[in-house]
Amino acid sequence: MSKRLRNAEVCADCSVTEPRWASVNRGVLICDECCSVHRSLGRHSSQVRHLMHTPWPSTQLQMVQTLYSNGANSIWEHSLLDPASVMSGKRKANPQDKLHPNKSEFIRAKYQMLAFVHRMPCRDDDSLTAKDLSKQLHSSVRTGNLETCLRLLSLGAQANFFHPEKGNTPLHVAAKAGQVSQAELLTVYGADPGAPDSNGKTPIDYAREAGHHDLADRLVEVQYELTDRLAFYLCGRKPDHKNNQHFIVPQMADSSLDLSELAKAAKKKLQSLSNHLFEELAMDVYDEVDRRETDAVWLATQNHSTLVTETTVVPFLPVNPEYSSTRNQGRQKLARFNAHEFATLVIDILSDAKRRQQGNSVASPKDNVELILKSVGVRHCSDSQDNDQPDYDSVASDEDTDQELPSSKGDRTKSLDSDLSDSPITMQEYLDVKTALSASEAKIQHLMKANNNLSDELRLMQKKTERGAFVTTSSSLPSFPSTLSWSKDESTQKASKLEKQSSMPESDYDNTFNDSEMDDSGLYRRGRLRSSGWLGEGTSIPELDDLEMESDPSLPSTEDVIRKTEQITKNIQELLRAAQDNKHDRPCEREGVRRLRHSLGCFSTLVPWAEKSPSPLQPLSLRSPDPTSWYSGLCPCLPASYPAQKEYMWL
Repeated sequence: MSKRLRNAEVCADCSVTEPRWASVNRGVLICDECCSVHRSLGRHSSQVRHLMHTPWPSTQLQMVQTLYSNGANSIWEHSLLDPASVMSGKRKANPQDKLHPNKSEFIRAKYQMLAFVHRMPCRDDDSLTAKDLSKQLHSSVRTGNLETCLRLLSLGAQANFFHPEKGNTPLHVAAKAGQVSQAELLTVYGADPGAPDSNGKTPIDYAREAGHHDLADRLVEVQYELTDRLAFYLCGRKPDHKNNQHFIVPQMADSSLDLSELAKAAKKKLQSLSNHLFEELAMDVYDEVDRRETDAVWLATQNHSTLVTETTVVPFLPVNPEYSSTRNQGRQKLARFNAHEFATLVIDILSDAKRRQQGNSVASPKDNVELILKSVGVRHCSDSQDNDQPDYDSVASDEDTDQELPSSKGDRTKSLDSDLSDSPITMQEYLDVKTALSASEAKIQHLMKANNNLSDELRLMQKKTERGAFVTTSSSLPSFPSTLSWSKDESTQKASKLEKQSSMPESDYDNTFNDSEMDDSGLYRRGRLRSSGWLGEGTSIPELDDLEMESDPSLPSTEDVIRKTEQITKNIQELLRAAQDNKHDRPCEREGVRRLRHSLGCFSTLVPWAEKSPSPLQPLSLRSPDPTSWYSGLCPCLPASYPAQKEYMWL
């Protein structure tokens, strides 16, 4: 492009001089600011390329220059050229306008909404309109009138339209006529150079038959444009299609290609995709490559000292409304790949595209089946020999599994080699794997049931162990006396209750229990715990419930314990009344003390192990010859200077 011609060029959107970018599918030249908005629209709206720093096919650049010089911009601003648009308030952006919102809103309305394109008269059936436009395009491509074809394409004509009467597409006609620029325009809008006509011939065949060898070679390049662009992105080289080299699959220079299990599984998923899904993924990766390359050129060509901060940044692929939300999300996530990860993905796509193009099957189908058998079939090969083995085997770590796989693969490969060839997996093989999976699930359920049974037995043994420990530690648990000494607790608790009644003020009497509150089963302690806040209504102690249902034959009967404790309680009550009536010096009261000691002795004989632990009656000092302290404990109304000379009365 000459310097004189460049000086005459202006931006198609804001009329700034010396535009440095081009929109290939729109046939216009644009400035840096407007280019930032074009990039945010996405390649489905505008395919931008730098005029100087982007490698261009010469015929494609010539096509863009021809469209620009012939006024292609008027196609996208048709209604703005109408004088009536001035009255309606519509106007084109000026160089002095701000990028946001003035220029950006105008560019989006112009190219994304097509708000200023000439509209055809409305018809009842839009498909007939598109068909008529496509037939006009089919007739126009044999001429050199590029802007007419671009106008038809902007109105909805299909570049891949197959003419039902002539049995070919517009690209067949352009290739046969040798219209290079028309062929470039059609391929930009999606025309397929490899599509056959009714005779089975492609546009490449027609171009060669007509002697247009350069056009035929260019159409071959367009046919492999996707893989060529991916290979050029990685290694800066393109295949030599003239010598039948159509693919270049680069390798990592440092041999650091990710060979992890996750990467292998991802590659196998890529190979298992259908051709349609693989094409969609390849196109998405192509768009991501274009975004990254354009972004690199954009950053390299900007004057960073005066870089306008309001220019639009494109951190990921813009949303394409024609795609599903799932695909758009997947396209945007491609931007999160670092250079190494993205290069690995590109290499996998190139290698699989080559395999699919050449018609080869997956290189190692055994690995796909082994991935399935690895989790369900490895352990079933020895089930018939391990019936007498325990249910719980040691779980191998990842390192152990990796060491065992090579040895086990040797045996499995012998049987798989005859069954697993390059052909697809048969129904019988699928059913075998399904049966193995069902057997594995059944065994898992059996193991889970056995685990639950063992857990129940373990809990029962723990209860018994805790129960034994509970007996030995009863003396150290004042709030929870031994559950095996209910008889002793019943008697001692009554005595303690009487002591509390004689020593506590009346306001505390509401928290005490009557004798009727304790039943024959020894549930007094449960009521005490519940009233003190340890237990709520409807709750219980599992250990106490178990022990209430069990009886120890070595223990005295409940009736004997109750009879003895009632005798002790009666003697204590008589002494208490005597103390309250100041009749402590009468002989009958001394006889009451002797009867109390006799009752305690009988109780000790009935419960011989009651002497092993400190008795709760110890504060009464019945075993010590100090009636003053004992009496003062029974009745706080006694004078503090009770005569110690009357000790002999209690002997």
